[in-house]
Amino acid sequence: MSRIYIFTGKGGVGKSSVAAAHAVKSAAEGKKTLLVSTDMAHNLGDIFERKLGKEAENMLPDLDVYEIDPEYVMENDFSDIMKYLGNLLSETGNYDLQDMGMMPGMEELFSLLKIADIYRSERYERIIVDCAPTGETLALLKFPELLSWYMEKLFPIGKVGVRILAPISKLAFKVEMPNKNAMNDIEKMYLKLIELQELLKDRDITSIRIVTTPEKMVVEETKRSYMYLNLYNFNVDGLYINRILPEDIDNDFFNQWIMIQREYITCLKESFSALPIYEIPWYDEELRGVENIRRIVDDVLSEKEVFANKIITERESFKQIETGYQLEVFLPCADKSSIELYQAAADIVIKAGNFKRNIPLPNILRKYEAAGAKFEEGKLRILFEKGSDHND
Repeated sequence: MSRIYIFTGKGGVGKSSVAAAHAVKSAAEGKKTLLVSTDMAHNLGDIFERKLGKEAENMLPDLDVYEIDPEYVMENDFSDIMKYLGNLLSETGNYDLQDMGMMPGMEELFSLLKIADIYRSERYERIIVDCAPTGETLALLKFPELLSWYMEKLFPIGKVGVRILAPISKLAFKVEMPNKNAMNDIEKMYLKLIELQELLKDRDITSIRIVTTPEKMVVEETKRSYMYLNLYNFNVDGLYINRILPEDIDNDFFNQWIMIQREYITCLKESFSALPIYEIPWYDEELRGVENIRRIVDDVLSEKEVFANKIITERESFKQIETGYQLEVFLPCADKSSIELYQAAADIVIKAGNFKRNIPLPNILRKYEAAGAKFEEGKLRILFEKGSDHND
């Protein structure tokens, strides 16, 4: 089975170099590998010192590199999806299809659809994704779920049988869905989004890895990002601490920075103790060219387990308890005071900081109400009990 590794982090922490190092190592192992950038400020061409075009280009034996141009992808690869979206928008009001790229999230959506398309083609054993800075990555990853949620609320999605798709979602990538010819365009688009979010959240397929540096602002954003990624149920299975100064510098100015870095490295190790942590040194020259990228491979990624499938946290889960039911959501590094919770019709809504997620409740809980919640040891546990109107 192919695997997808998504690298993200605050802007300027060196995630492109770390992603590139993984791609070089993967290709050296004889695995057919694609290194792909979804960042609009592409720099893979700069790292490999080569101008890249609109399609994937071979860089090394078993390594192709690809900088996605969403507008080109929209026009050349997904004309059918453009048609679906055009019909969807015509249901909600007048909208010029030529302005599709101006809609918030459309560029991110088509980048993800292209990666999913490449995954399904089975051309590569490993797909390594260099993502945009953290905030944009979070917007990218949550967009399919958010859009599909709105579509379910706005349109009658009857023929697809959405609620029964979950048990066979993995098969949806391999087999033709029944009655597909009878589906309307909106239902086809909805199914595409369901398939996409299942791909991104399949812990046997997709891993999210965070690159950071030992600096106060970066550390705080890294902790928030980890919490948000878990809120949306993604499998984060690695932390990379980049640009660590060597301890043997005999200079008063650098000695002070070494002490500061040591403090934040300790903080990161305590906050991310559940994850494999990789420490990358500060190099004395810019990491451009394959030979310089191989320095990271030799110094940090030499262990064989770097591509192992690591499932760090379980998905959100509902379970029956003595007084009713309990929903458990993993929210590491969350501030209890920043968590808001409320029930809206058939959804439970969790807001943490600037991010909000609507979690659909299973049918069995439609007669239940949120009766309380506890946040402890990084887990939010929401209790459901039968409402006063449902004592039958």
